Amino acid sequence: MAVNPFDLTGKVAIVTGGNGGIGLGMARGLAQAGAQLALVGRNMEKTAAAADSLSKETGGQILPVTADVAQEAECERIASEVLTKYGRIDILFNNAGINIRKPPHELTLDEWREVIDVNLTSAFLLSKAVYPAMKAAGGGKIVNIGSMTSIFGSGFAPAYATSKGGIVQLTKSQALAWASENIQCNAILPGWFDTELTKKARVEITGLHERVLARIPTGRWASPDDMAGTAVWLASPASDYVTGIAIPVDGGYSAML
Repeated sequence: MAVNPFDLTGKVAIVTGGNGGIGLGMARGLAQAGAQLALVGRNMEKTAAAADSLSKETGGQILPVTADVAQEAECERIASEVLTKYGRIDILFNNAGINIRKPPHELTLDEWREVIDVNLTSAFLLSKAVYPAMKAAGGGKIVNIGSMTSIFGSGFAPAYATSKGGIVQLTKSQALAWASENIQCNAILPGWFDTELTKKARVEITGLHERVLARIPTGRWASPDDMAGTAVWLASPASDYVTGIAIPVDGGYSAML
């Protein structure tokens, strides 16, 4: 019988920001591929509800973890809780993120630091926290979630764009540092997805919906489940020789002049 290179049975995955939107879409794909999961979020009730719903839907084991991933001690606790529950950590999706939409001259230093800490520093901290477990297991997969602003600037979200540009460079650096230990590190750059965060953006930024839709060759905003296939590929043995790359999942948005 041929081996399925996309099978995640027996693997343990952590997904931060996994209780909704893109994170939940990726988590659903991982669970359907057989992975056991830990969903990490700051809202205890929302995270527990998402874990329960996903477990019933897929039949998989889903551990809800409430934590602030911008704090080093919290990241270490996440790794410890997952190891206690499952005994191993094979896959990490650094997806937690926030945005404060203000032009550079209106953004305060505290707001800048909050966005950078949640979006970028958390990926550094949690990757560092799970590294020993992945090394002990003989390898692992780290997937950092960037954005279209990893490629393009944003006059109304400079801290967000800076954090997501940094995600790509962090990913490349991790890939180089840990390649010899069979830990592959890659980034996904989501395009415009229909989520709670982008619904808010469409309210705050006049004409955003029309401008975005006009530039997407596939003619629609993405749904969270559109992330599942790429997520499973980068988490699975199918991508064992792929490391240090950043993949747009954007319906062709970044290819459009």
